[in-house]
Amino acid sequence: QVQLVESGGGLVQAGGSLRLSCAASERSFRTDGRAWFRQAPGKEREFVAAIRWSDGITRYVDPVKGRFTISRDNAKNMVYLQMNSLKPEDTAVYYCAAGVQAFGTRYDYWGKGTQVIVSS
Repeated sequence: QVQLVESGGGLVQAGGSLRLSCAASERSFRTDGRAWFRQAPGKEREFVAAIRWSDGITRYVDPVKGRFTISRDNAKNMVYLQMNSLKPEDTAVYYCAAGVQAFGTRYDYWGKGTQVIVSS
């Protein structure tokens, strides 16, 4: 089965930036729905950002609007999450997800996550 792999996480100080990447194990893999979720210690997983592959339309959770940008590269079949002006509350494991339908509630493919730690 197709697997998603995240990369780009790390430790950064408040106000800094990181760019997360999500790659699919199969070059031909295509789904119209791609998204990023995150889970902080002791909290449940929450939606962060999503993109509709067919037209590039994006959606974000309110706390990251204006700071995070989700994008995709058609040629590389990759999805990115550019995170700027990071805050300590952004600390979490970030997961890449994919589903047949964009902006839906069901995602059939998930990565194993990449850790993001924002220090103050």
